[in-house]
Amino acid sequence: MSCVSTSLDNRRTLNGCRAKSRQNSCNHYMKKLHQRRPIVGVMGAGNNAADSAVEYAYQLGKLIAQEGWILLNGGRNCGVMDASARGAKEAGGLTVGILPDPDLRNVSNYIDIPILTDLGSGRNNINVLTSDVIIACRGSAGTLSEVALAVKAGKSVILMDFDVSNLFDETERAQLILVKTPQEAIEIAKNLLS
Repeated sequence: MSCVSTSLDNRRTLNGCRAKSRQNSCNHYMKKLHQRRPIVGVMGAGNNAADSAVEYAYQLGKLIAQEGWILLNGGRNCGVMDASARGAKEAGGLTVGILPDPDLRNVSNYIDIPILTDLGSGRNNINVLTSDVIIACRGSAGTLSEVALAVKAGKSVILMDFDVSNLFDETERAQLILVKTPQEAIEIAKNLLS
C-alpha cells in the first residue's frame, strides 16, 4: 500500500509542478503579449474601392502609425490596402501585408513585411486572426468575409462608415461598432486595446 500511496503522492506533486510551470509559461506569454506593439488590421476593397474608403484608409494608416501600432492589411497595391499602407509609411509606421498571391507582383510599395500565402481569399483568416483590432472600410465580398470571420472568431470589428449589422444575429451585432470618422475609429481601437 505504501508504494501506491508514495507513487500517487509523487504524481500529485509532479502534476502540481506541471500546472505551476504551465501557469508561469502562460504568465510569461501574457507579459510578452502586453509588451509587443498592437497589430491593427485595416480591411477594405481593392480595385473597386470608393474614393471615400480610400481617403478613410489613408487617414487610418497615418493615425495607426502615430499611435505606434503596426498596420496589417491585404498587402496589395490598390484601394484600401495601398492607401492605408501609404498613410502609415508617411507617418513613420511599420506595415505588414498578408498577400493572397505566391509572388510579389501585386505588393504595395508601402508594405515593409510582405507575407506571401498563395491562399487566395483564404488569407482573410490570417488577416483577421493576426489582428488585435480590425477596422473595416467599405468594401465588397472579400471585406464582408473578413468581417464575418472576425465576428466568428469573437473579435470586435470597427466598421468605418458602413453598416452590415443586419447580416448578423443580435449576439454577433454586439461585436460590430459603427463609426463615422477615422479619429473615432482610433479612439474605439484604443479602448479595445486597453
